Amino acid sequence: MPVHTGCGIFVFLSVLLISFTPPCNGGNILVFPVDGSHWINMKILLEELHAKGHNITVMRASTSWYIPEKSPLYTSITMKFDENLKGFFDVYLQEHMRAQREGASALTFFKLTKNFLSMISEGHSISAVALTQVFEDENMVKSLMDSQYDLVLTDPAIATGVVLAKYLKLPVVLNVRWITSGEGHFALAPSPLSYIPVPGSGLTDKMNFIQRVKNMLFHSIIEFQQKFLVGPTYDAICDKYIEGGCDIISLLQEADIWLFRSDFVFDFPRPTMPNVVYIGGFQCKPAQPLPADLEDFVQGAGEHGVIIMTLGASVNTLPKEVAEEIASIFARIPQKVIWRHIGERPSTLGNNTLIVDWMPQKDLLGHPQTKVFVAHGGTNGVQEAIYHGVPVLGIPLFFDQYDNLLRLQERGAAKIIELGDVNGHSFEQGINEVLHHEGYRQNMQRLSRLHRDQPMTPMDQAIFWVEYVMRHKGAPHLRTEAYKMPWYSYYCLDVLLLLLTAATVLLLSALAFFRFLCCRGRKMTKAKQH
Repeated sequence: MPVHTGCGIFVFLSVLLISFTPPCNGGNILVFPVDGSHWINMKILLEELHAKGHNITVMRASTSWYIPEKSPLYTSITMKFDENLKGFFDVYLQEHMRAQREGASALTFFKLTKNFLSMISEGHSISAVALTQVFEDENMVKSLMDSQYDLVLTDPAIATGVVLAKYLKLPVVLNVRWITSGEGHFALAPSPLSYIPVPGSGLTDKMNFIQRVKNMLFHSIIEFQQKFLVGPTYDAICDKYIEGGCDIISLLQEADIWLFRSDFVFDFPRPTMPNVVYIGGFQCKPAQPLPADLEDFVQGAGEHGVIIMTLGASVNTLPKEVAEEIASIFARIPQKVIWRHIGERPSTLGNNTLIVDWMPQKDLLGHPQTKVFVAHGGTNGVQEAIYHGVPVLGIPLFFDQYDNLLRLQERGAAKIIELGDVNGHSFEQGINEVLHHEGYRQNMQRLSRLHRDQPMTPMDQAIFWVEYVMRHKGAPHLRTEAYKMPWYSYYCLDVLLLLLTAATVLLLSALAFFRFLCCRGRKMTKAKQH
């Protein structure tokens, strides 16, 4: 090789290496997750951070049903919980499904809203008590202080993580879509209610007058929830343990980076902020080969293909009458079915249906034989369906699931059947429509192409920004000053009041001046007449 060629390659490689982002060597991360399905996507992020060489400590509840105390990914700190949130949530879920089956009515709406607000309030109270016990434990506080963490990574659906970060004076990265009261954008970015639907409203970004009224009413419920049910729970902790006090919304607005579990292939376009990084679908990966027995079952479907059904990790079983009707419809179709169902085996089950306790959902969605995904509409499942381009028949059960499915339905990639409307006829009609109307698959595959067409994968973005915060000890330059402003300054009501006052003074002065001129004119006229 000529010398000058070797030197050229050396220079090229040197420049290439220098141009790479500097690594963040072995950061020390304190993680405050939310249990249940939220932990599933948090764990995926932790696996990647661990692979990058970061040291991770996870705070977990003593009654946790998803977060193990021992793990090769992290060391854990266990907080004492006096109540089992899993049992509490299961009771709420069964009541919620029972109310939905009663049919749509004003009474059902108020019952569901009351149960939801009660469940949310109780959940935050239990978590707040556990955090108080942490603050009261001098040894634990000293250990947290001495550990010299670089940042706190937390899911703000429960706000104890951001309060702890404030107490420890650490930078904060949020793994977020939901906050203590509703969807995260509403606490951070301008959110005009004229075209941004409030979660739970069942609306899209195209609203008529009546729908805008409905949207505002749902926003009022969320504001009530935050101000009177959730906020006071944390305010008491802030007043006692945080110097100068704090409130949850301001703490969220102070966060350095929001890793937002959504994107605008899935969500409706809306205003956002510089410190919001969209990582929707970050958990998605190309499908891996199925276990041999499952592969044989799937291939046995032939040209008809396979339908997979699951209602997520939080729901083990549907009401019995619903499960029986769904099983009977599955038995009559030529496709094979893989159904995650725990509990009593439906008596109407056909030979074409395989009941499982667990399924490799991502790998099944990525299999070319999979034709339809029957799902509840959880964020993880919806994003995996988009990634693999599989149309969805949705049966939403609670929380954000209807809104998630609505976004797919609005784009022609899903059909929704509400739980109260599920029967043999509606389910058969729905499954046949999604199976045989090619538009559903074409629209979902278009969303898949859009989602994949990015310069950097969502997971790489998430890791980059976590390490960015560690390298720079925070990212305050990406935050707006809005969170420091009182509400009347944010909306410029003080400026408006000043301008109105000035205009009023000018108007009254002008009127007084003209009145003075008129009076003087009359006096002069009378003087001339005399």
